[in-house]
Amino acid sequence: MRNTVKIATAVLAAGALTLGLTGCGSDKDAGADANATLTVAATPTPQGEILDYVKDNLAAKAGLKLEVKEFTDYVTPNTAVQQGEVDANYFQHQPYLDDFNKKNGTDIVAVPGATVHLEPLGLYSRSVKKLDALPKGATVALPNDTTNEARALKLLESSGLIGLKPGAGYDATPKDVTSNPKGLKFKELEAAQLPRSLSDVDAAVINGNYALEAKLSPAKDALAAEPAKDNPYANFLAVKKGDEGDPRVKKLAGLLTSPEVKKFIEDKYDGAVVAAF
Repeated sequence: MRNTVKIATAVLAAGALTLGLTGCGSDKDAGADANATLTVAATPTPQGEILDYVKDNLAAKAGLKLEVKEFTDYVTPNTAVQQGEVDANYFQHQPYLDDFNKKNGTDIVAVPGATVHLEPLGLYSRSVKKLDALPKGATVALPNDTTNEARALKLLESSGLIGLKPGAGYDATPKDVTSNPKGLKFKELEAAQLPRSLSDVDAAVINGNYALEAKLSPAKDALAAEPAKDNPYANFLAVKKGDEGDPRVKKLAGLLTSPEVKKFIEDKYDGAVVAAF
């Protein structure tokens, strides 16, 4: 049975932002109490499931006490780490973290050697079954956070649906679209809302974790999906800068990149989540 603390994110997100992003968390270095419980924030799928697997099958043998707190948004896990409400988080990729730190003045960093998995971004539709059947003037929903919107646009570009101006990077927006043969219209929504939007739009580019929660598989259901090779959007364990030496964090990093976790990912997700180690 999953022994996971679920969080009402609407309440916590508001509280976290009210408290401010620069609150001081406790410093944890190599001298930290290795017997204390390590609390990790994560989105439910697949990060929470992967952490629960570690907790239920690997942590005790490794001498790690692990608590998982689940959040359904992409903001609160970082504010909670920054303020010291949790010790670490596992939900994001490097472009997103770089953008978050820049915009919010936070100093969260990836834990070395703790890059765990990739969730291929996919284009999904309830009304069409093939990419070339997407009608002219179709409305396509995109995640509205900076890096995932750019990632979505790059997926549409690689699928031949649009063209982006040269040099459009991790902050590309619909304003950077230079070619749009089908006259696609874009609807920007919070990433968590994208699966629910499928009944209201012609197609939506959905993050892998939210696709999985909606029983959508990038491998089977997507009209187009990101390739795993050379993909910069792998998810990792992250902490507030200075906490990388926490012995509990190092222990969890080793467990998350173990052969047992790799097999768990392969067996459970059937290509919808790909191990990145």
